[in-house]
Amino acid sequence: MPIVISGVPVEEAPPDTRSLFLGAPNLKDAAAQFTVIPSKMVGSHGLIYVGQREFASTVSHDKNVSIIGSDDCTTCLIVILRHTGSGAIILAHMDGADVDGSVHILVNRIQEMSVGYEGRLELNLIGGFADPRAHSERLSISILHAFHRQMTDIDLVLACIGDLNTTYRGGIAWPFIYGVGVYIKTGEIFPAIFPDKGPDMSLRTARIFTNGQQQLMDIYDCGLGLMRLGPFTYPPLRGVDLWLQQSDDLIVSHLSPSPEVEPPNFSQKIRAALNFIRKHQFPAITVFPDGRPKFYRKIENGGMWIEIQY
Repeated sequence: MPIVISGVPVEEAPPDTRSLFLGAPNLKDAAAQFTVIPSKMVGSHGLIYVGQREFASTVSHDKNVSIIGSDDCTTCLIVILRHTGSGAIILAHMDGADVDGSVHILVNRIQEMSVGYEGRLELNLIGGFADPRAHSERLSISILHAFHRQMTDIDLVLACIGDLNTTYRGGIAWPFIYGVGVYIKTGEIFPAIFPDKGPDMSLRTARIFTNGQQQLMDIYDCGLGLMRLGPFTYPPLRGVDLWLQQSDDLIVSHLSPSPEVEPPNFSQKIRAALNFIRKHQFPAITVFPDGRPKFYRKIENGGMWIEIQY
């Protein structure tokens, strides 16, 4: 089944984002309107934050979570699927790993959550920019093609990607928007910044840094109201101590796909992950010794996540 734009099925997935916007000027208008919305600073209350190569799904009547979101997105894309009938929402932060498999998982999940409801699947893509190495362009097209191959119609309603998410400062391309949030009760999407990214970010970043797993990690069980991580492992990483001795500038220039435009916390995040990897070379033993996930519950006022035994 094809991607649908403004009620019209797209016969062939576009070869590039330029062709997409030439054939759908309404998408260009929607992206332009989205980029001028001021970013909201979102606190921890009612938030489930989705990191790179993760996804979370929930329903509009979730009593524990009211906002789902992600940021620190340069060449990655944030993918949001919503079913108009059930109100179920999925948000994923995709970096190019296992795109076909990831998209299949996302579509299957939201269909499972929407059984018995009539409605449409709406797709929103935000992130990426006109980076000089074209990482964002390749990822955008890969994701669009993967959705086009699904066995159900999917309405593409927002594509704030590539050139449409790009501004220029001093001749350098920068993303307009690094992050977005979604109000789960209404489905409203807004540009956002998240100072609190939830528990165990060093562990979560280590999983990506070592490239130990290609699959998206499902981090939230909306039925239980629990956040969960793992279990997973990653291969031992050589040269950790050497990397930790390097300057912030060198870490950014060698370990980022878009070093010119990384958020200021990039090197700090990488150093924390490297220290975690040095301490936990074999996470299956030291982090997940019983082969079970780590579980977290929101404290009573809906703020921070705290680890629990479950």
